[in-house]
Amino acid sequence: MISRRLFGQTIAAGAAAASLAGCSPKATPAAAPAPGADLRMGSGEHTSLGPVKQVTAGVLDMGYFESGPATGTPVVLLHGWPYDPYSYVDVAPLLAAQGYRVIVPFLRGYGSTTFLSGQTVRNGQQSAIALDVIALLDALKIDKAVFGGYDWGSRTAAIIAALWPERVKALVAVSGYLITNLAANQQPLAPAAELGWWYQYYFATERGVLGYTKNRHDFNKLIWTNASPAWNFDDATFDRSAAAFENPDHVAIVVHNYRWRLSLAPGEPQYEVYEQKLQTAPAITVPTITIGSDFDGPAADGMAYRSKFTGKYDHRVFAGIGHNVPQEAPHPFARAIVDADHL
Repeated sequence: MISRRLFGQTIAAGAAAASLAGCSPKATPAAAPAPGADLRMGSGEHTSLGPVKQVTAGVLDMGYFESGPATGTPVVLLHGWPYDPYSYVDVAPLLAAQGYRVIVPFLRGYGSTTFLSGQTVRNGQQSAIALDVIALLDALKIDKAVFGGYDWGSRTAAIIAALWPERVKALVAVSGYLITNLAANQQPLAPAAELGWWYQYYFATERGVLGYTKNRHDFNKLIWTNASPAWNFDDATFDRSAAAFENPDHVAIVVHNYRWRLSLAPGEPQYEVYEQKLQTAPAITVPTITIGSDFDGPAADGMAYRSKFTGKYDHRVFAGIGHNVPQEAPHPFARAIVDADHL
């Protein structure tokens, strides 16, 4: 989750994207979201992404879902914590119906994605996760794709766009520019904002590791509720995603990710060259649409990170939507993917 955001703040500015009805990959993108649209339309319509596929990708045997024609423009959709590919269960069929080849992987530590070797460090640092996705592209022989993501997925997609722009046709990034800056993360925030970090401090303790190991189902359900207070998901919806948290490496990856962000755990030397580049806060030059939601609090307007996107750009605010934007608002998220592809 995005630790610098405040939960539950409603943004008065703006809103909503039109549905995908009648659009196609050749259609002209909408100039602006349609105000007053029902952002939650179609949420919960689907319950399956189809069969899980597996492919060797770098250090992983990576699980992923695929839909749409094999010859379509590839779209890679990346989930966050504590979520899984089912965040895109309603988005994927919308895009597949428009002729896109949609790839939705389990990140390391989730679902059927496992390490090829028991000796590989269970590393959750940002560049390691990004390189997993690059390895997935290579394994699937995808030269360039449209990327979409939120939370860890937004950060990962932004890193790929920053370091390997030749692999990114366009980008949709919920919450904007999320590339982790370790030095900045050492600086305290206002007390109300620090409260939103509680789980990171918990994970910094061995009690937290034990607690998350024993209670990850209820723990993550609490995070879903806090991060999306207006989303009335049912038990079946949560449980479909909760199965992904039973991955044997899940706790280790999550704990390392948050400890690494706070400089409480080291990264690995082979990733240092990428981390040094990321610590300079590189600009993102590919065509991009950023999305703000209620979860982002005052940052929902996108002004704090506007300067980091130097290519063709649009920003949208989904008022009334929480953190899991694609699952809560599938039509406007899918619309953003199509529009970003045509910026």
